[in-house]
Amino acid sequence: MHLALLLCALGALASPLQQQPLLPHLPTPTLKPTPPPYNPSVRPLVLWHGLGDSYASPGMLEFVDMLRDTHEGMFVHSVRINDDLEKDQKAGWFGDLNEQIEQVCEQLLNITELQGGFDAMGFSQGGQFLRAYMQNCNSPPVHNLITFGSQHMGVADIPMCKPGDIWCLLARSAVKRGVYSSYAQHNLVQAQYFRDPKQYDTYLSSNRFLPILNSELPPHTPPPFPLDTLNSLVLIRFTAEQTVNPPVSSHFGSRPPENDTAEIPMREQELYREDWIGLRKLDERGGVFMLMCEGHHMQLEKECWEPIVLRWTGGKREV
Repeated sequence: MHLALLLCALGALASPLQQQPLLPHLPTPTLKPTPPPYNPSVRPLVLWHGLGDSYASPGMLEFVDMLRDTHEGMFVHSVRINDDLEKDQKAGWFGDLNEQIEQVCEQLLNITELQGGFDAMGFSQGGQFLRAYMQNCNSPPVHNLITFGSQHMGVADIPMCKPGDIWCLLARSAVKRGVYSSYAQHNLVQAQYFRDPKQYDTYLSSNRFLPILNSELPPHTPPPFPLDTLNSLVLIRFTAEQTVNPPVSSHFGSRPPENDTAEIPMREQELYREDWIGLRKLDERGGVFMLMCEGHHMQLEKECWEPIVLRWTGGKREV
């Protein structure tokens, strides 16, 4: 495929996949008092923003304030690929994911407040990226991993086009043909977790990120830090999900190649049954929680996130 066409196609792919800025219903943030002093007895929290957002967008900053109101004195770090907000946002679209994960491993290792371990919360694609950190580096270690609307089994398609939207239709066709090209797999972030069940062999041979993260390549070598290293894995799916396709990917599910509407749930996945990444062991221990939140992709209402934050973050740091 011509490079320019592929770039245009992935740009069109980006528009429907791009999440709204986190908590868009909130008013414009006002100047707030200095947060309470860091309390070293409270387990810290690390966030990784989603597609189209940045580490310090107004929505992310407002959410961090609400987290600190919930757990007074909790240290919160928002992962960034670049200190410049515009470049950090761009890194959600363009870049080599394996290099980005390595960068974050070094970033978290050098934050003094995290050295005793932390809880992690990923929004949309940030969820599988934090899982990649945990499975490959985990120093400092993750205690509880929480993911909102993440694509743990990848995306198999882009959202359906509106009738008559010729550019969207062209983009869908182009992405199908070019997503596993060398250029896409080294430079386009979403291509690196595109998992088309109708092109599964091509996915395994060409995709440089997700098959390795999920140990799908024979001999299915477990990651350095399997998921049963976690205390809890909390997987949140949205009831009216239209961005993540298939929506069950947020619960470690996928769809069969012969049926675009059927779902293969987590416990029927080969990676679960054969326990390639420690998911089954963690689940049998009672450490996997599959939750539903009302609304569309990343429509984070307080009724959704607050009970999760109260239960799985802000615990007493283990010393």
